[in-house]
Amino acid sequence: MFFVLSKTLSYLTQPMVLICLLLAIAFFVKHQRLKRRMTISACILLFVLSNDFLANELVLWWEVPPTPYNQISKVYDFGIVLTGIGGTDNGPDDRVYFGRGAERVTHTLQLYQLGIIHKIMISGGSGKLTAVPKQEADYLADAFRLMGVPDSALVIENRSRNTHESAVEVSKILRSSTSPTNCLLITSGYHLRRANACYRHEGWQMDNFSTDFISHKRRFSFDVLLIPKVDAIDHWTTMIREWVGMISYKMAGYI
Repeated sequence: MFFVLSKTLSYLTQPMVLICLLLAIAFFVKHQRLKRRMTISACILLFVLSNDFLANELVLWWEVPPTPYNQISKVYDFGIVLTGIGGTDNGPDDRVYFGRGAERVTHTLQLYQLGIIHKIMISGGSGKLTAVPKQEADYLADAFRLMGVPDSALVIENRSRNTHESAVEVSKILRSSTSPTNCLLITSGYHLRRANACYRHEGWQMDNFSTDFISHKRRFSFDVLLIPKVDAIDHWTTMIREWVGMISYKMAGYI
């Protein structure tokens, strides 16, 4: 039930859903003052949420900064990379598809090739409300195999549907073979705070490696300050999803 409710709340709080809701109210209500207020509110919200500078400042504040490879002085038994990046709705199913976030895979591969991690654990099944023919962890395992990683260096956890379940399942699997101090958590910079909180709650506090950054260097050019951009709305959508997730997990006792 929590899984369904959290997904529903995440959809309802998306910026474009809120903007469309305000415009729908403005269209259907007969009260002229309320109609005008809803229209103005939708326009202001659209302007603010599509502003690249504001969205980027928000993401810069939230994302966990990257760690240069040459500053990692430790070798880890496992690099635990979280899913959420595969395009499993595409076809044919004889190849691997990536959505946004493929750097979770490529940077994990680089950690492995540099000898920073000995094995790669892929954690994540399907976060969809409907059944899928193949779990995302299995798709990413195929990708790592194509990149030359042997099966002996891959561990797959494909049952979890969200970050909380990932922390529960991974801690169960690894508890008898290693310790949290010998594991490295790998996920997107904007997702790392919630992921780290979930794993810490399960007693599996690890070092972190953030990747897949959606922010850019601070700029004050005309297009960044004044020209509306779709990417800015997408960044707000990502941030709101993370905040809703944090609040929901806190209420459920997952973090």
